[in-house]
Amino acid sequence: MFSLFRENIRIALDSIKSQLLRTILTVIIIGIGIWALVGILSAVKALENTISSDFASMGANTFNIQRYEFTVQRQGGEREKINPIISYDNIREFVDKYDYPFTETSVSFRATSGAEVKYENEKTDPEVQVFGVNEHYLANTGTEVETGRQFTYFDIENNNKVCIIGSDFLKNLFENENPINKTISIRGVKFKIIGVLESKGSTFGNNQDLKVLIPIQVARGIYTQPNINYSISIKVEDKELLQAAQDEAIITFRNVRKLNPIEENNFGIERSEDLINRIASITGYLEWAAWIISIITILGSSIALMNIMLVSVTERTREIGVRKALGAKRSTISTQFFMETIVIGQFGSFLGILLGILTGFAFAKIFNFDFSLPWAAMIWATVITFLVAVIAGSYPATKAAKLDPIESLRYE
Repeated sequence: MFSLFRENIRIALDSIKSQLLRTILTVIIIGIGIWALVGILSAVKALENTISSDFASMGANTFNIQRYEFTVQRQGGEREKINPIISYDNIREFVDKYDYPFTETSVSFRATSGAEVKYENEKTDPEVQVFGVNEHYLANTGTEVETGRQFTYFDIENNNKVCIIGSDFLKNLFENENPINKTISIRGVKFKIIGVLESKGSTFGNNQDLKVLIPIQVARGIYTQPNINYSISIKVEDKELLQAAQDEAIITFRNVRKLNPIEENNFGIERSEDLINRIASITGYLEWAAWIISIITILGSSIALMNIMLVSVTERTREIGVRKALGAKRSTISTQFFMETIVIGQFGSFLGILLGILTGFAFAKIFNFDFSLPWAAMIWATVITFLVAVIAGSYPATKAAKLDPIESLRYE
């Protein structure tokens, strides 16, 4: 049995060599369909891995109060409802009034994304992000300090001129020395470095490692632009208390905004897990698109594969007649042609999977996403090409098996 299978494989490969151009074109067509499937799913998986890990680092027991919900209906390209910014007075009043047990409230704002940081005679390009934060910012955003220490309550309350820098500063300003306790200058204000953040990479071109965190009141003194929008993040120690803490936060912030009971919220509440679920639903649509594109392409390749096998049956009619005259059974003949279609299909599958993995890897490298092999897509690609080969090879194999040996021997 095994020797017959091996012989059929050998005959299939010989036949493929004899019609190399048609086989290559068919393999390429099959490969394009599998490429579309594996490539898009690889890219989508890399995107989902990166975004999910970014939001998951905040923890499932964290929620944010922000100006808008994550999804805001738009009409004519503009928001239907314009919410007021979350001002400093808002956050100060909220922090004073919100006292739900076992919670920590972080307040912060991005002061600038174009700061120039100086150290001795060296300076960075004006592309450093500066954030004003309080002592709970790092814990609530899932940010870890690699070396040094975090902010303390006294650092924030006393407006100490201290800062925590991103890991990218180790590549330029502090390439050959320890930055802890060194002094940098931002807008002429000197800060002592107390910590260095763990590297988080870049997301959508936004470098997470080229930033400086400073106490929020100090940041307000340096960056005095009007209409600063602040962020509030609340972390609950026990996830069971999350909903109650969130409801209390909504009531408190409605009172801060002086909303009456019938007015809608003019701010947004978001949980990190809600964002992850929404991102998963968006990537789900992309996965469906990948399947549709690949199925259409593979349908075309199955037609091409059936055509090449029908041509092969016609060209080898006399060979089939000789084999039948020597005692070959119908099942042997049909199995031989089935093997040829399956071999061609698997060549196409291998090509498509290879191109798809390379595409996903390149996409992840370009955008600094977390790449992982799309095992499910690779398995499905192999199964689909096998089924396509079986379906496309059924008619040619049946036609070859039914040929009359006498008429086949007389075929020129």
